[in-house]
Amino acid sequence: MMIPTTVPIDGDRIWSMIENTDKVDDGEVREVLAAAREMKGLSSRQAAVLCGISDPELLSELFTTAREVKEAIYGQRLVIFSPLYVSNLCANDCAYCSFRATNRSIKRRALDQDEIRHEAEMLIEQGHKRVLLVAGESYPREGFDYVLKAIDSVYAAKVGAGEIRRINVNVAPLSVDEFRQLGDHRIGTYQIFQETYHRDTYVRVHLRGKKTDYDWRISAIDRAFAAGIDDVGIGVLFGLADWRYELLAMLQHIRHLENHHGIGPHTISVPRLEPAEGADLASHPPQPVSDLDFRKIVAVLRLTVPYTGIIMSTRETAEIRRETFALGVSQISAGSRTNPGGYAKGEAEDEGTQFSLGDHRSLDEVIRDVAELGYIPSFCTGCYRLGRTGADFMDLAKPGAIRHHCDPNALSTFTEYLCDYGSEGTKQAGEVCINSVLAKMEGSVRARAEEMIRKVRDGQRDVFC
Repeated sequence: MMIPTTVPIDGDRIWSMIENTDKVDDGEVREVLAAAREMKGLSSRQAAVLCGISDPELLSELFTTAREVKEAIYGQRLVIFSPLYVSNLCANDCAYCSFRATNRSIKRRALDQDEIRHEAEMLIEQGHKRVLLVAGESYPREGFDYVLKAIDSVYAAKVGAGEIRRINVNVAPLSVDEFRQLGDHRIGTYQIFQETYHRDTYVRVHLRGKKTDYDWRISAIDRAFAAGIDDVGIGVLFGLADWRYELLAMLQHIRHLENHHGIGPHTISVPRLEPAEGADLASHPPQPVSDLDFRKIVAVLRLTVPYTGIIMSTRETAEIRRETFALGVSQISAGSRTNPGGYAKGEAEDEGTQFSLGDHRSLDEVIRDVAELGYIPSFCTGCYRLGRTGADFMDLAKPGAIRHHCDPNALSTFTEYLCDYGSEGTKQAGEVCINSVLAKMEGSVRARAEEMIRKVRDGQRDVFC
């Protein structure tokens, strides 16, 4: 199969669906919600119907349905990770980003390999097992090899029994050959955001650099699949264009991937524009997204692509993050820094950050909060290492069998965190949470989880199934 050089986004069809939501009655909305409860996904037309909901009673039904589907598929798990920024060098001029090439107000820095390893060690000492490696879209003298060396440096970091077990990567679009090299370095997910699917808006906010090429960026996932990377993540930077257009266009992108490669993205990220130094547009979004509409975005995505993970970053406040856990979010970052060297400095806001954070809490504080809400903080990396990715993951996820692995793995890794890193208050909240979750498990799954927890408490580490 030839590698597509672009993804056809049908803007006219999207606007037509948005405009026609005015003609939808309550009965049709409830029919769509009934279809969503079957957990087989929704069409773009059905998603558009849900985007158009404004009636308070129907909104309540939308959110209730999203909670039901989230609980049925993901249970009480929340996967935890942290970004690791290795460089803020960038040749692009993106109007919304502080890393933009024309921004003279931030200090530019590319960590050397010792510094990258030290940053990883700082994350390990907090208790992290999963990181998202992030770099600006320009590299030091060695070029793309810098990213490959950075991955090796993170994996090489050890602190006692602690280590980073899986690295996901968010870097510039690559050639097929570069994607092959990336895959050879044991990455988990390759993640890239189109930022905006609205082509005219894309042109207006991407002013210079290779990122001005809309088609090169949107076809990056196709090249990743062609190179053998089957675990990918996509996303939109909400606030640049009408959020309804962005959501429906992203669904067209997902259908394109499914049609050409037999599998869609493993994750979807839903960042909103946040203030960024030297990028005035970020403080004045062209199409701001309200908190209510943001909750709708999460709920509609959960119902439309029910088996795709939804990632919520620390751009959002703790309150908004809590509200979206039940609506569909399945992965969150915690204790984040968005500048190279930020973990060694130990400050949430420092020079060279990509954007302002909404949640400044430490990993331990987030873990305690999550546990007190009844969710299991999971550091699991088992699926990546056992080859349960891409189509193999979906084959287990859709009939619900993946929970037989994910729930025990989540409890095992949470127990490991509590034993090695948790504060006294977090340990107490964690034990209550673990016992509550175990009480709801049945048969062999509970027995497996209890045995894995026992092994961790007896001193074994990295126990997974």
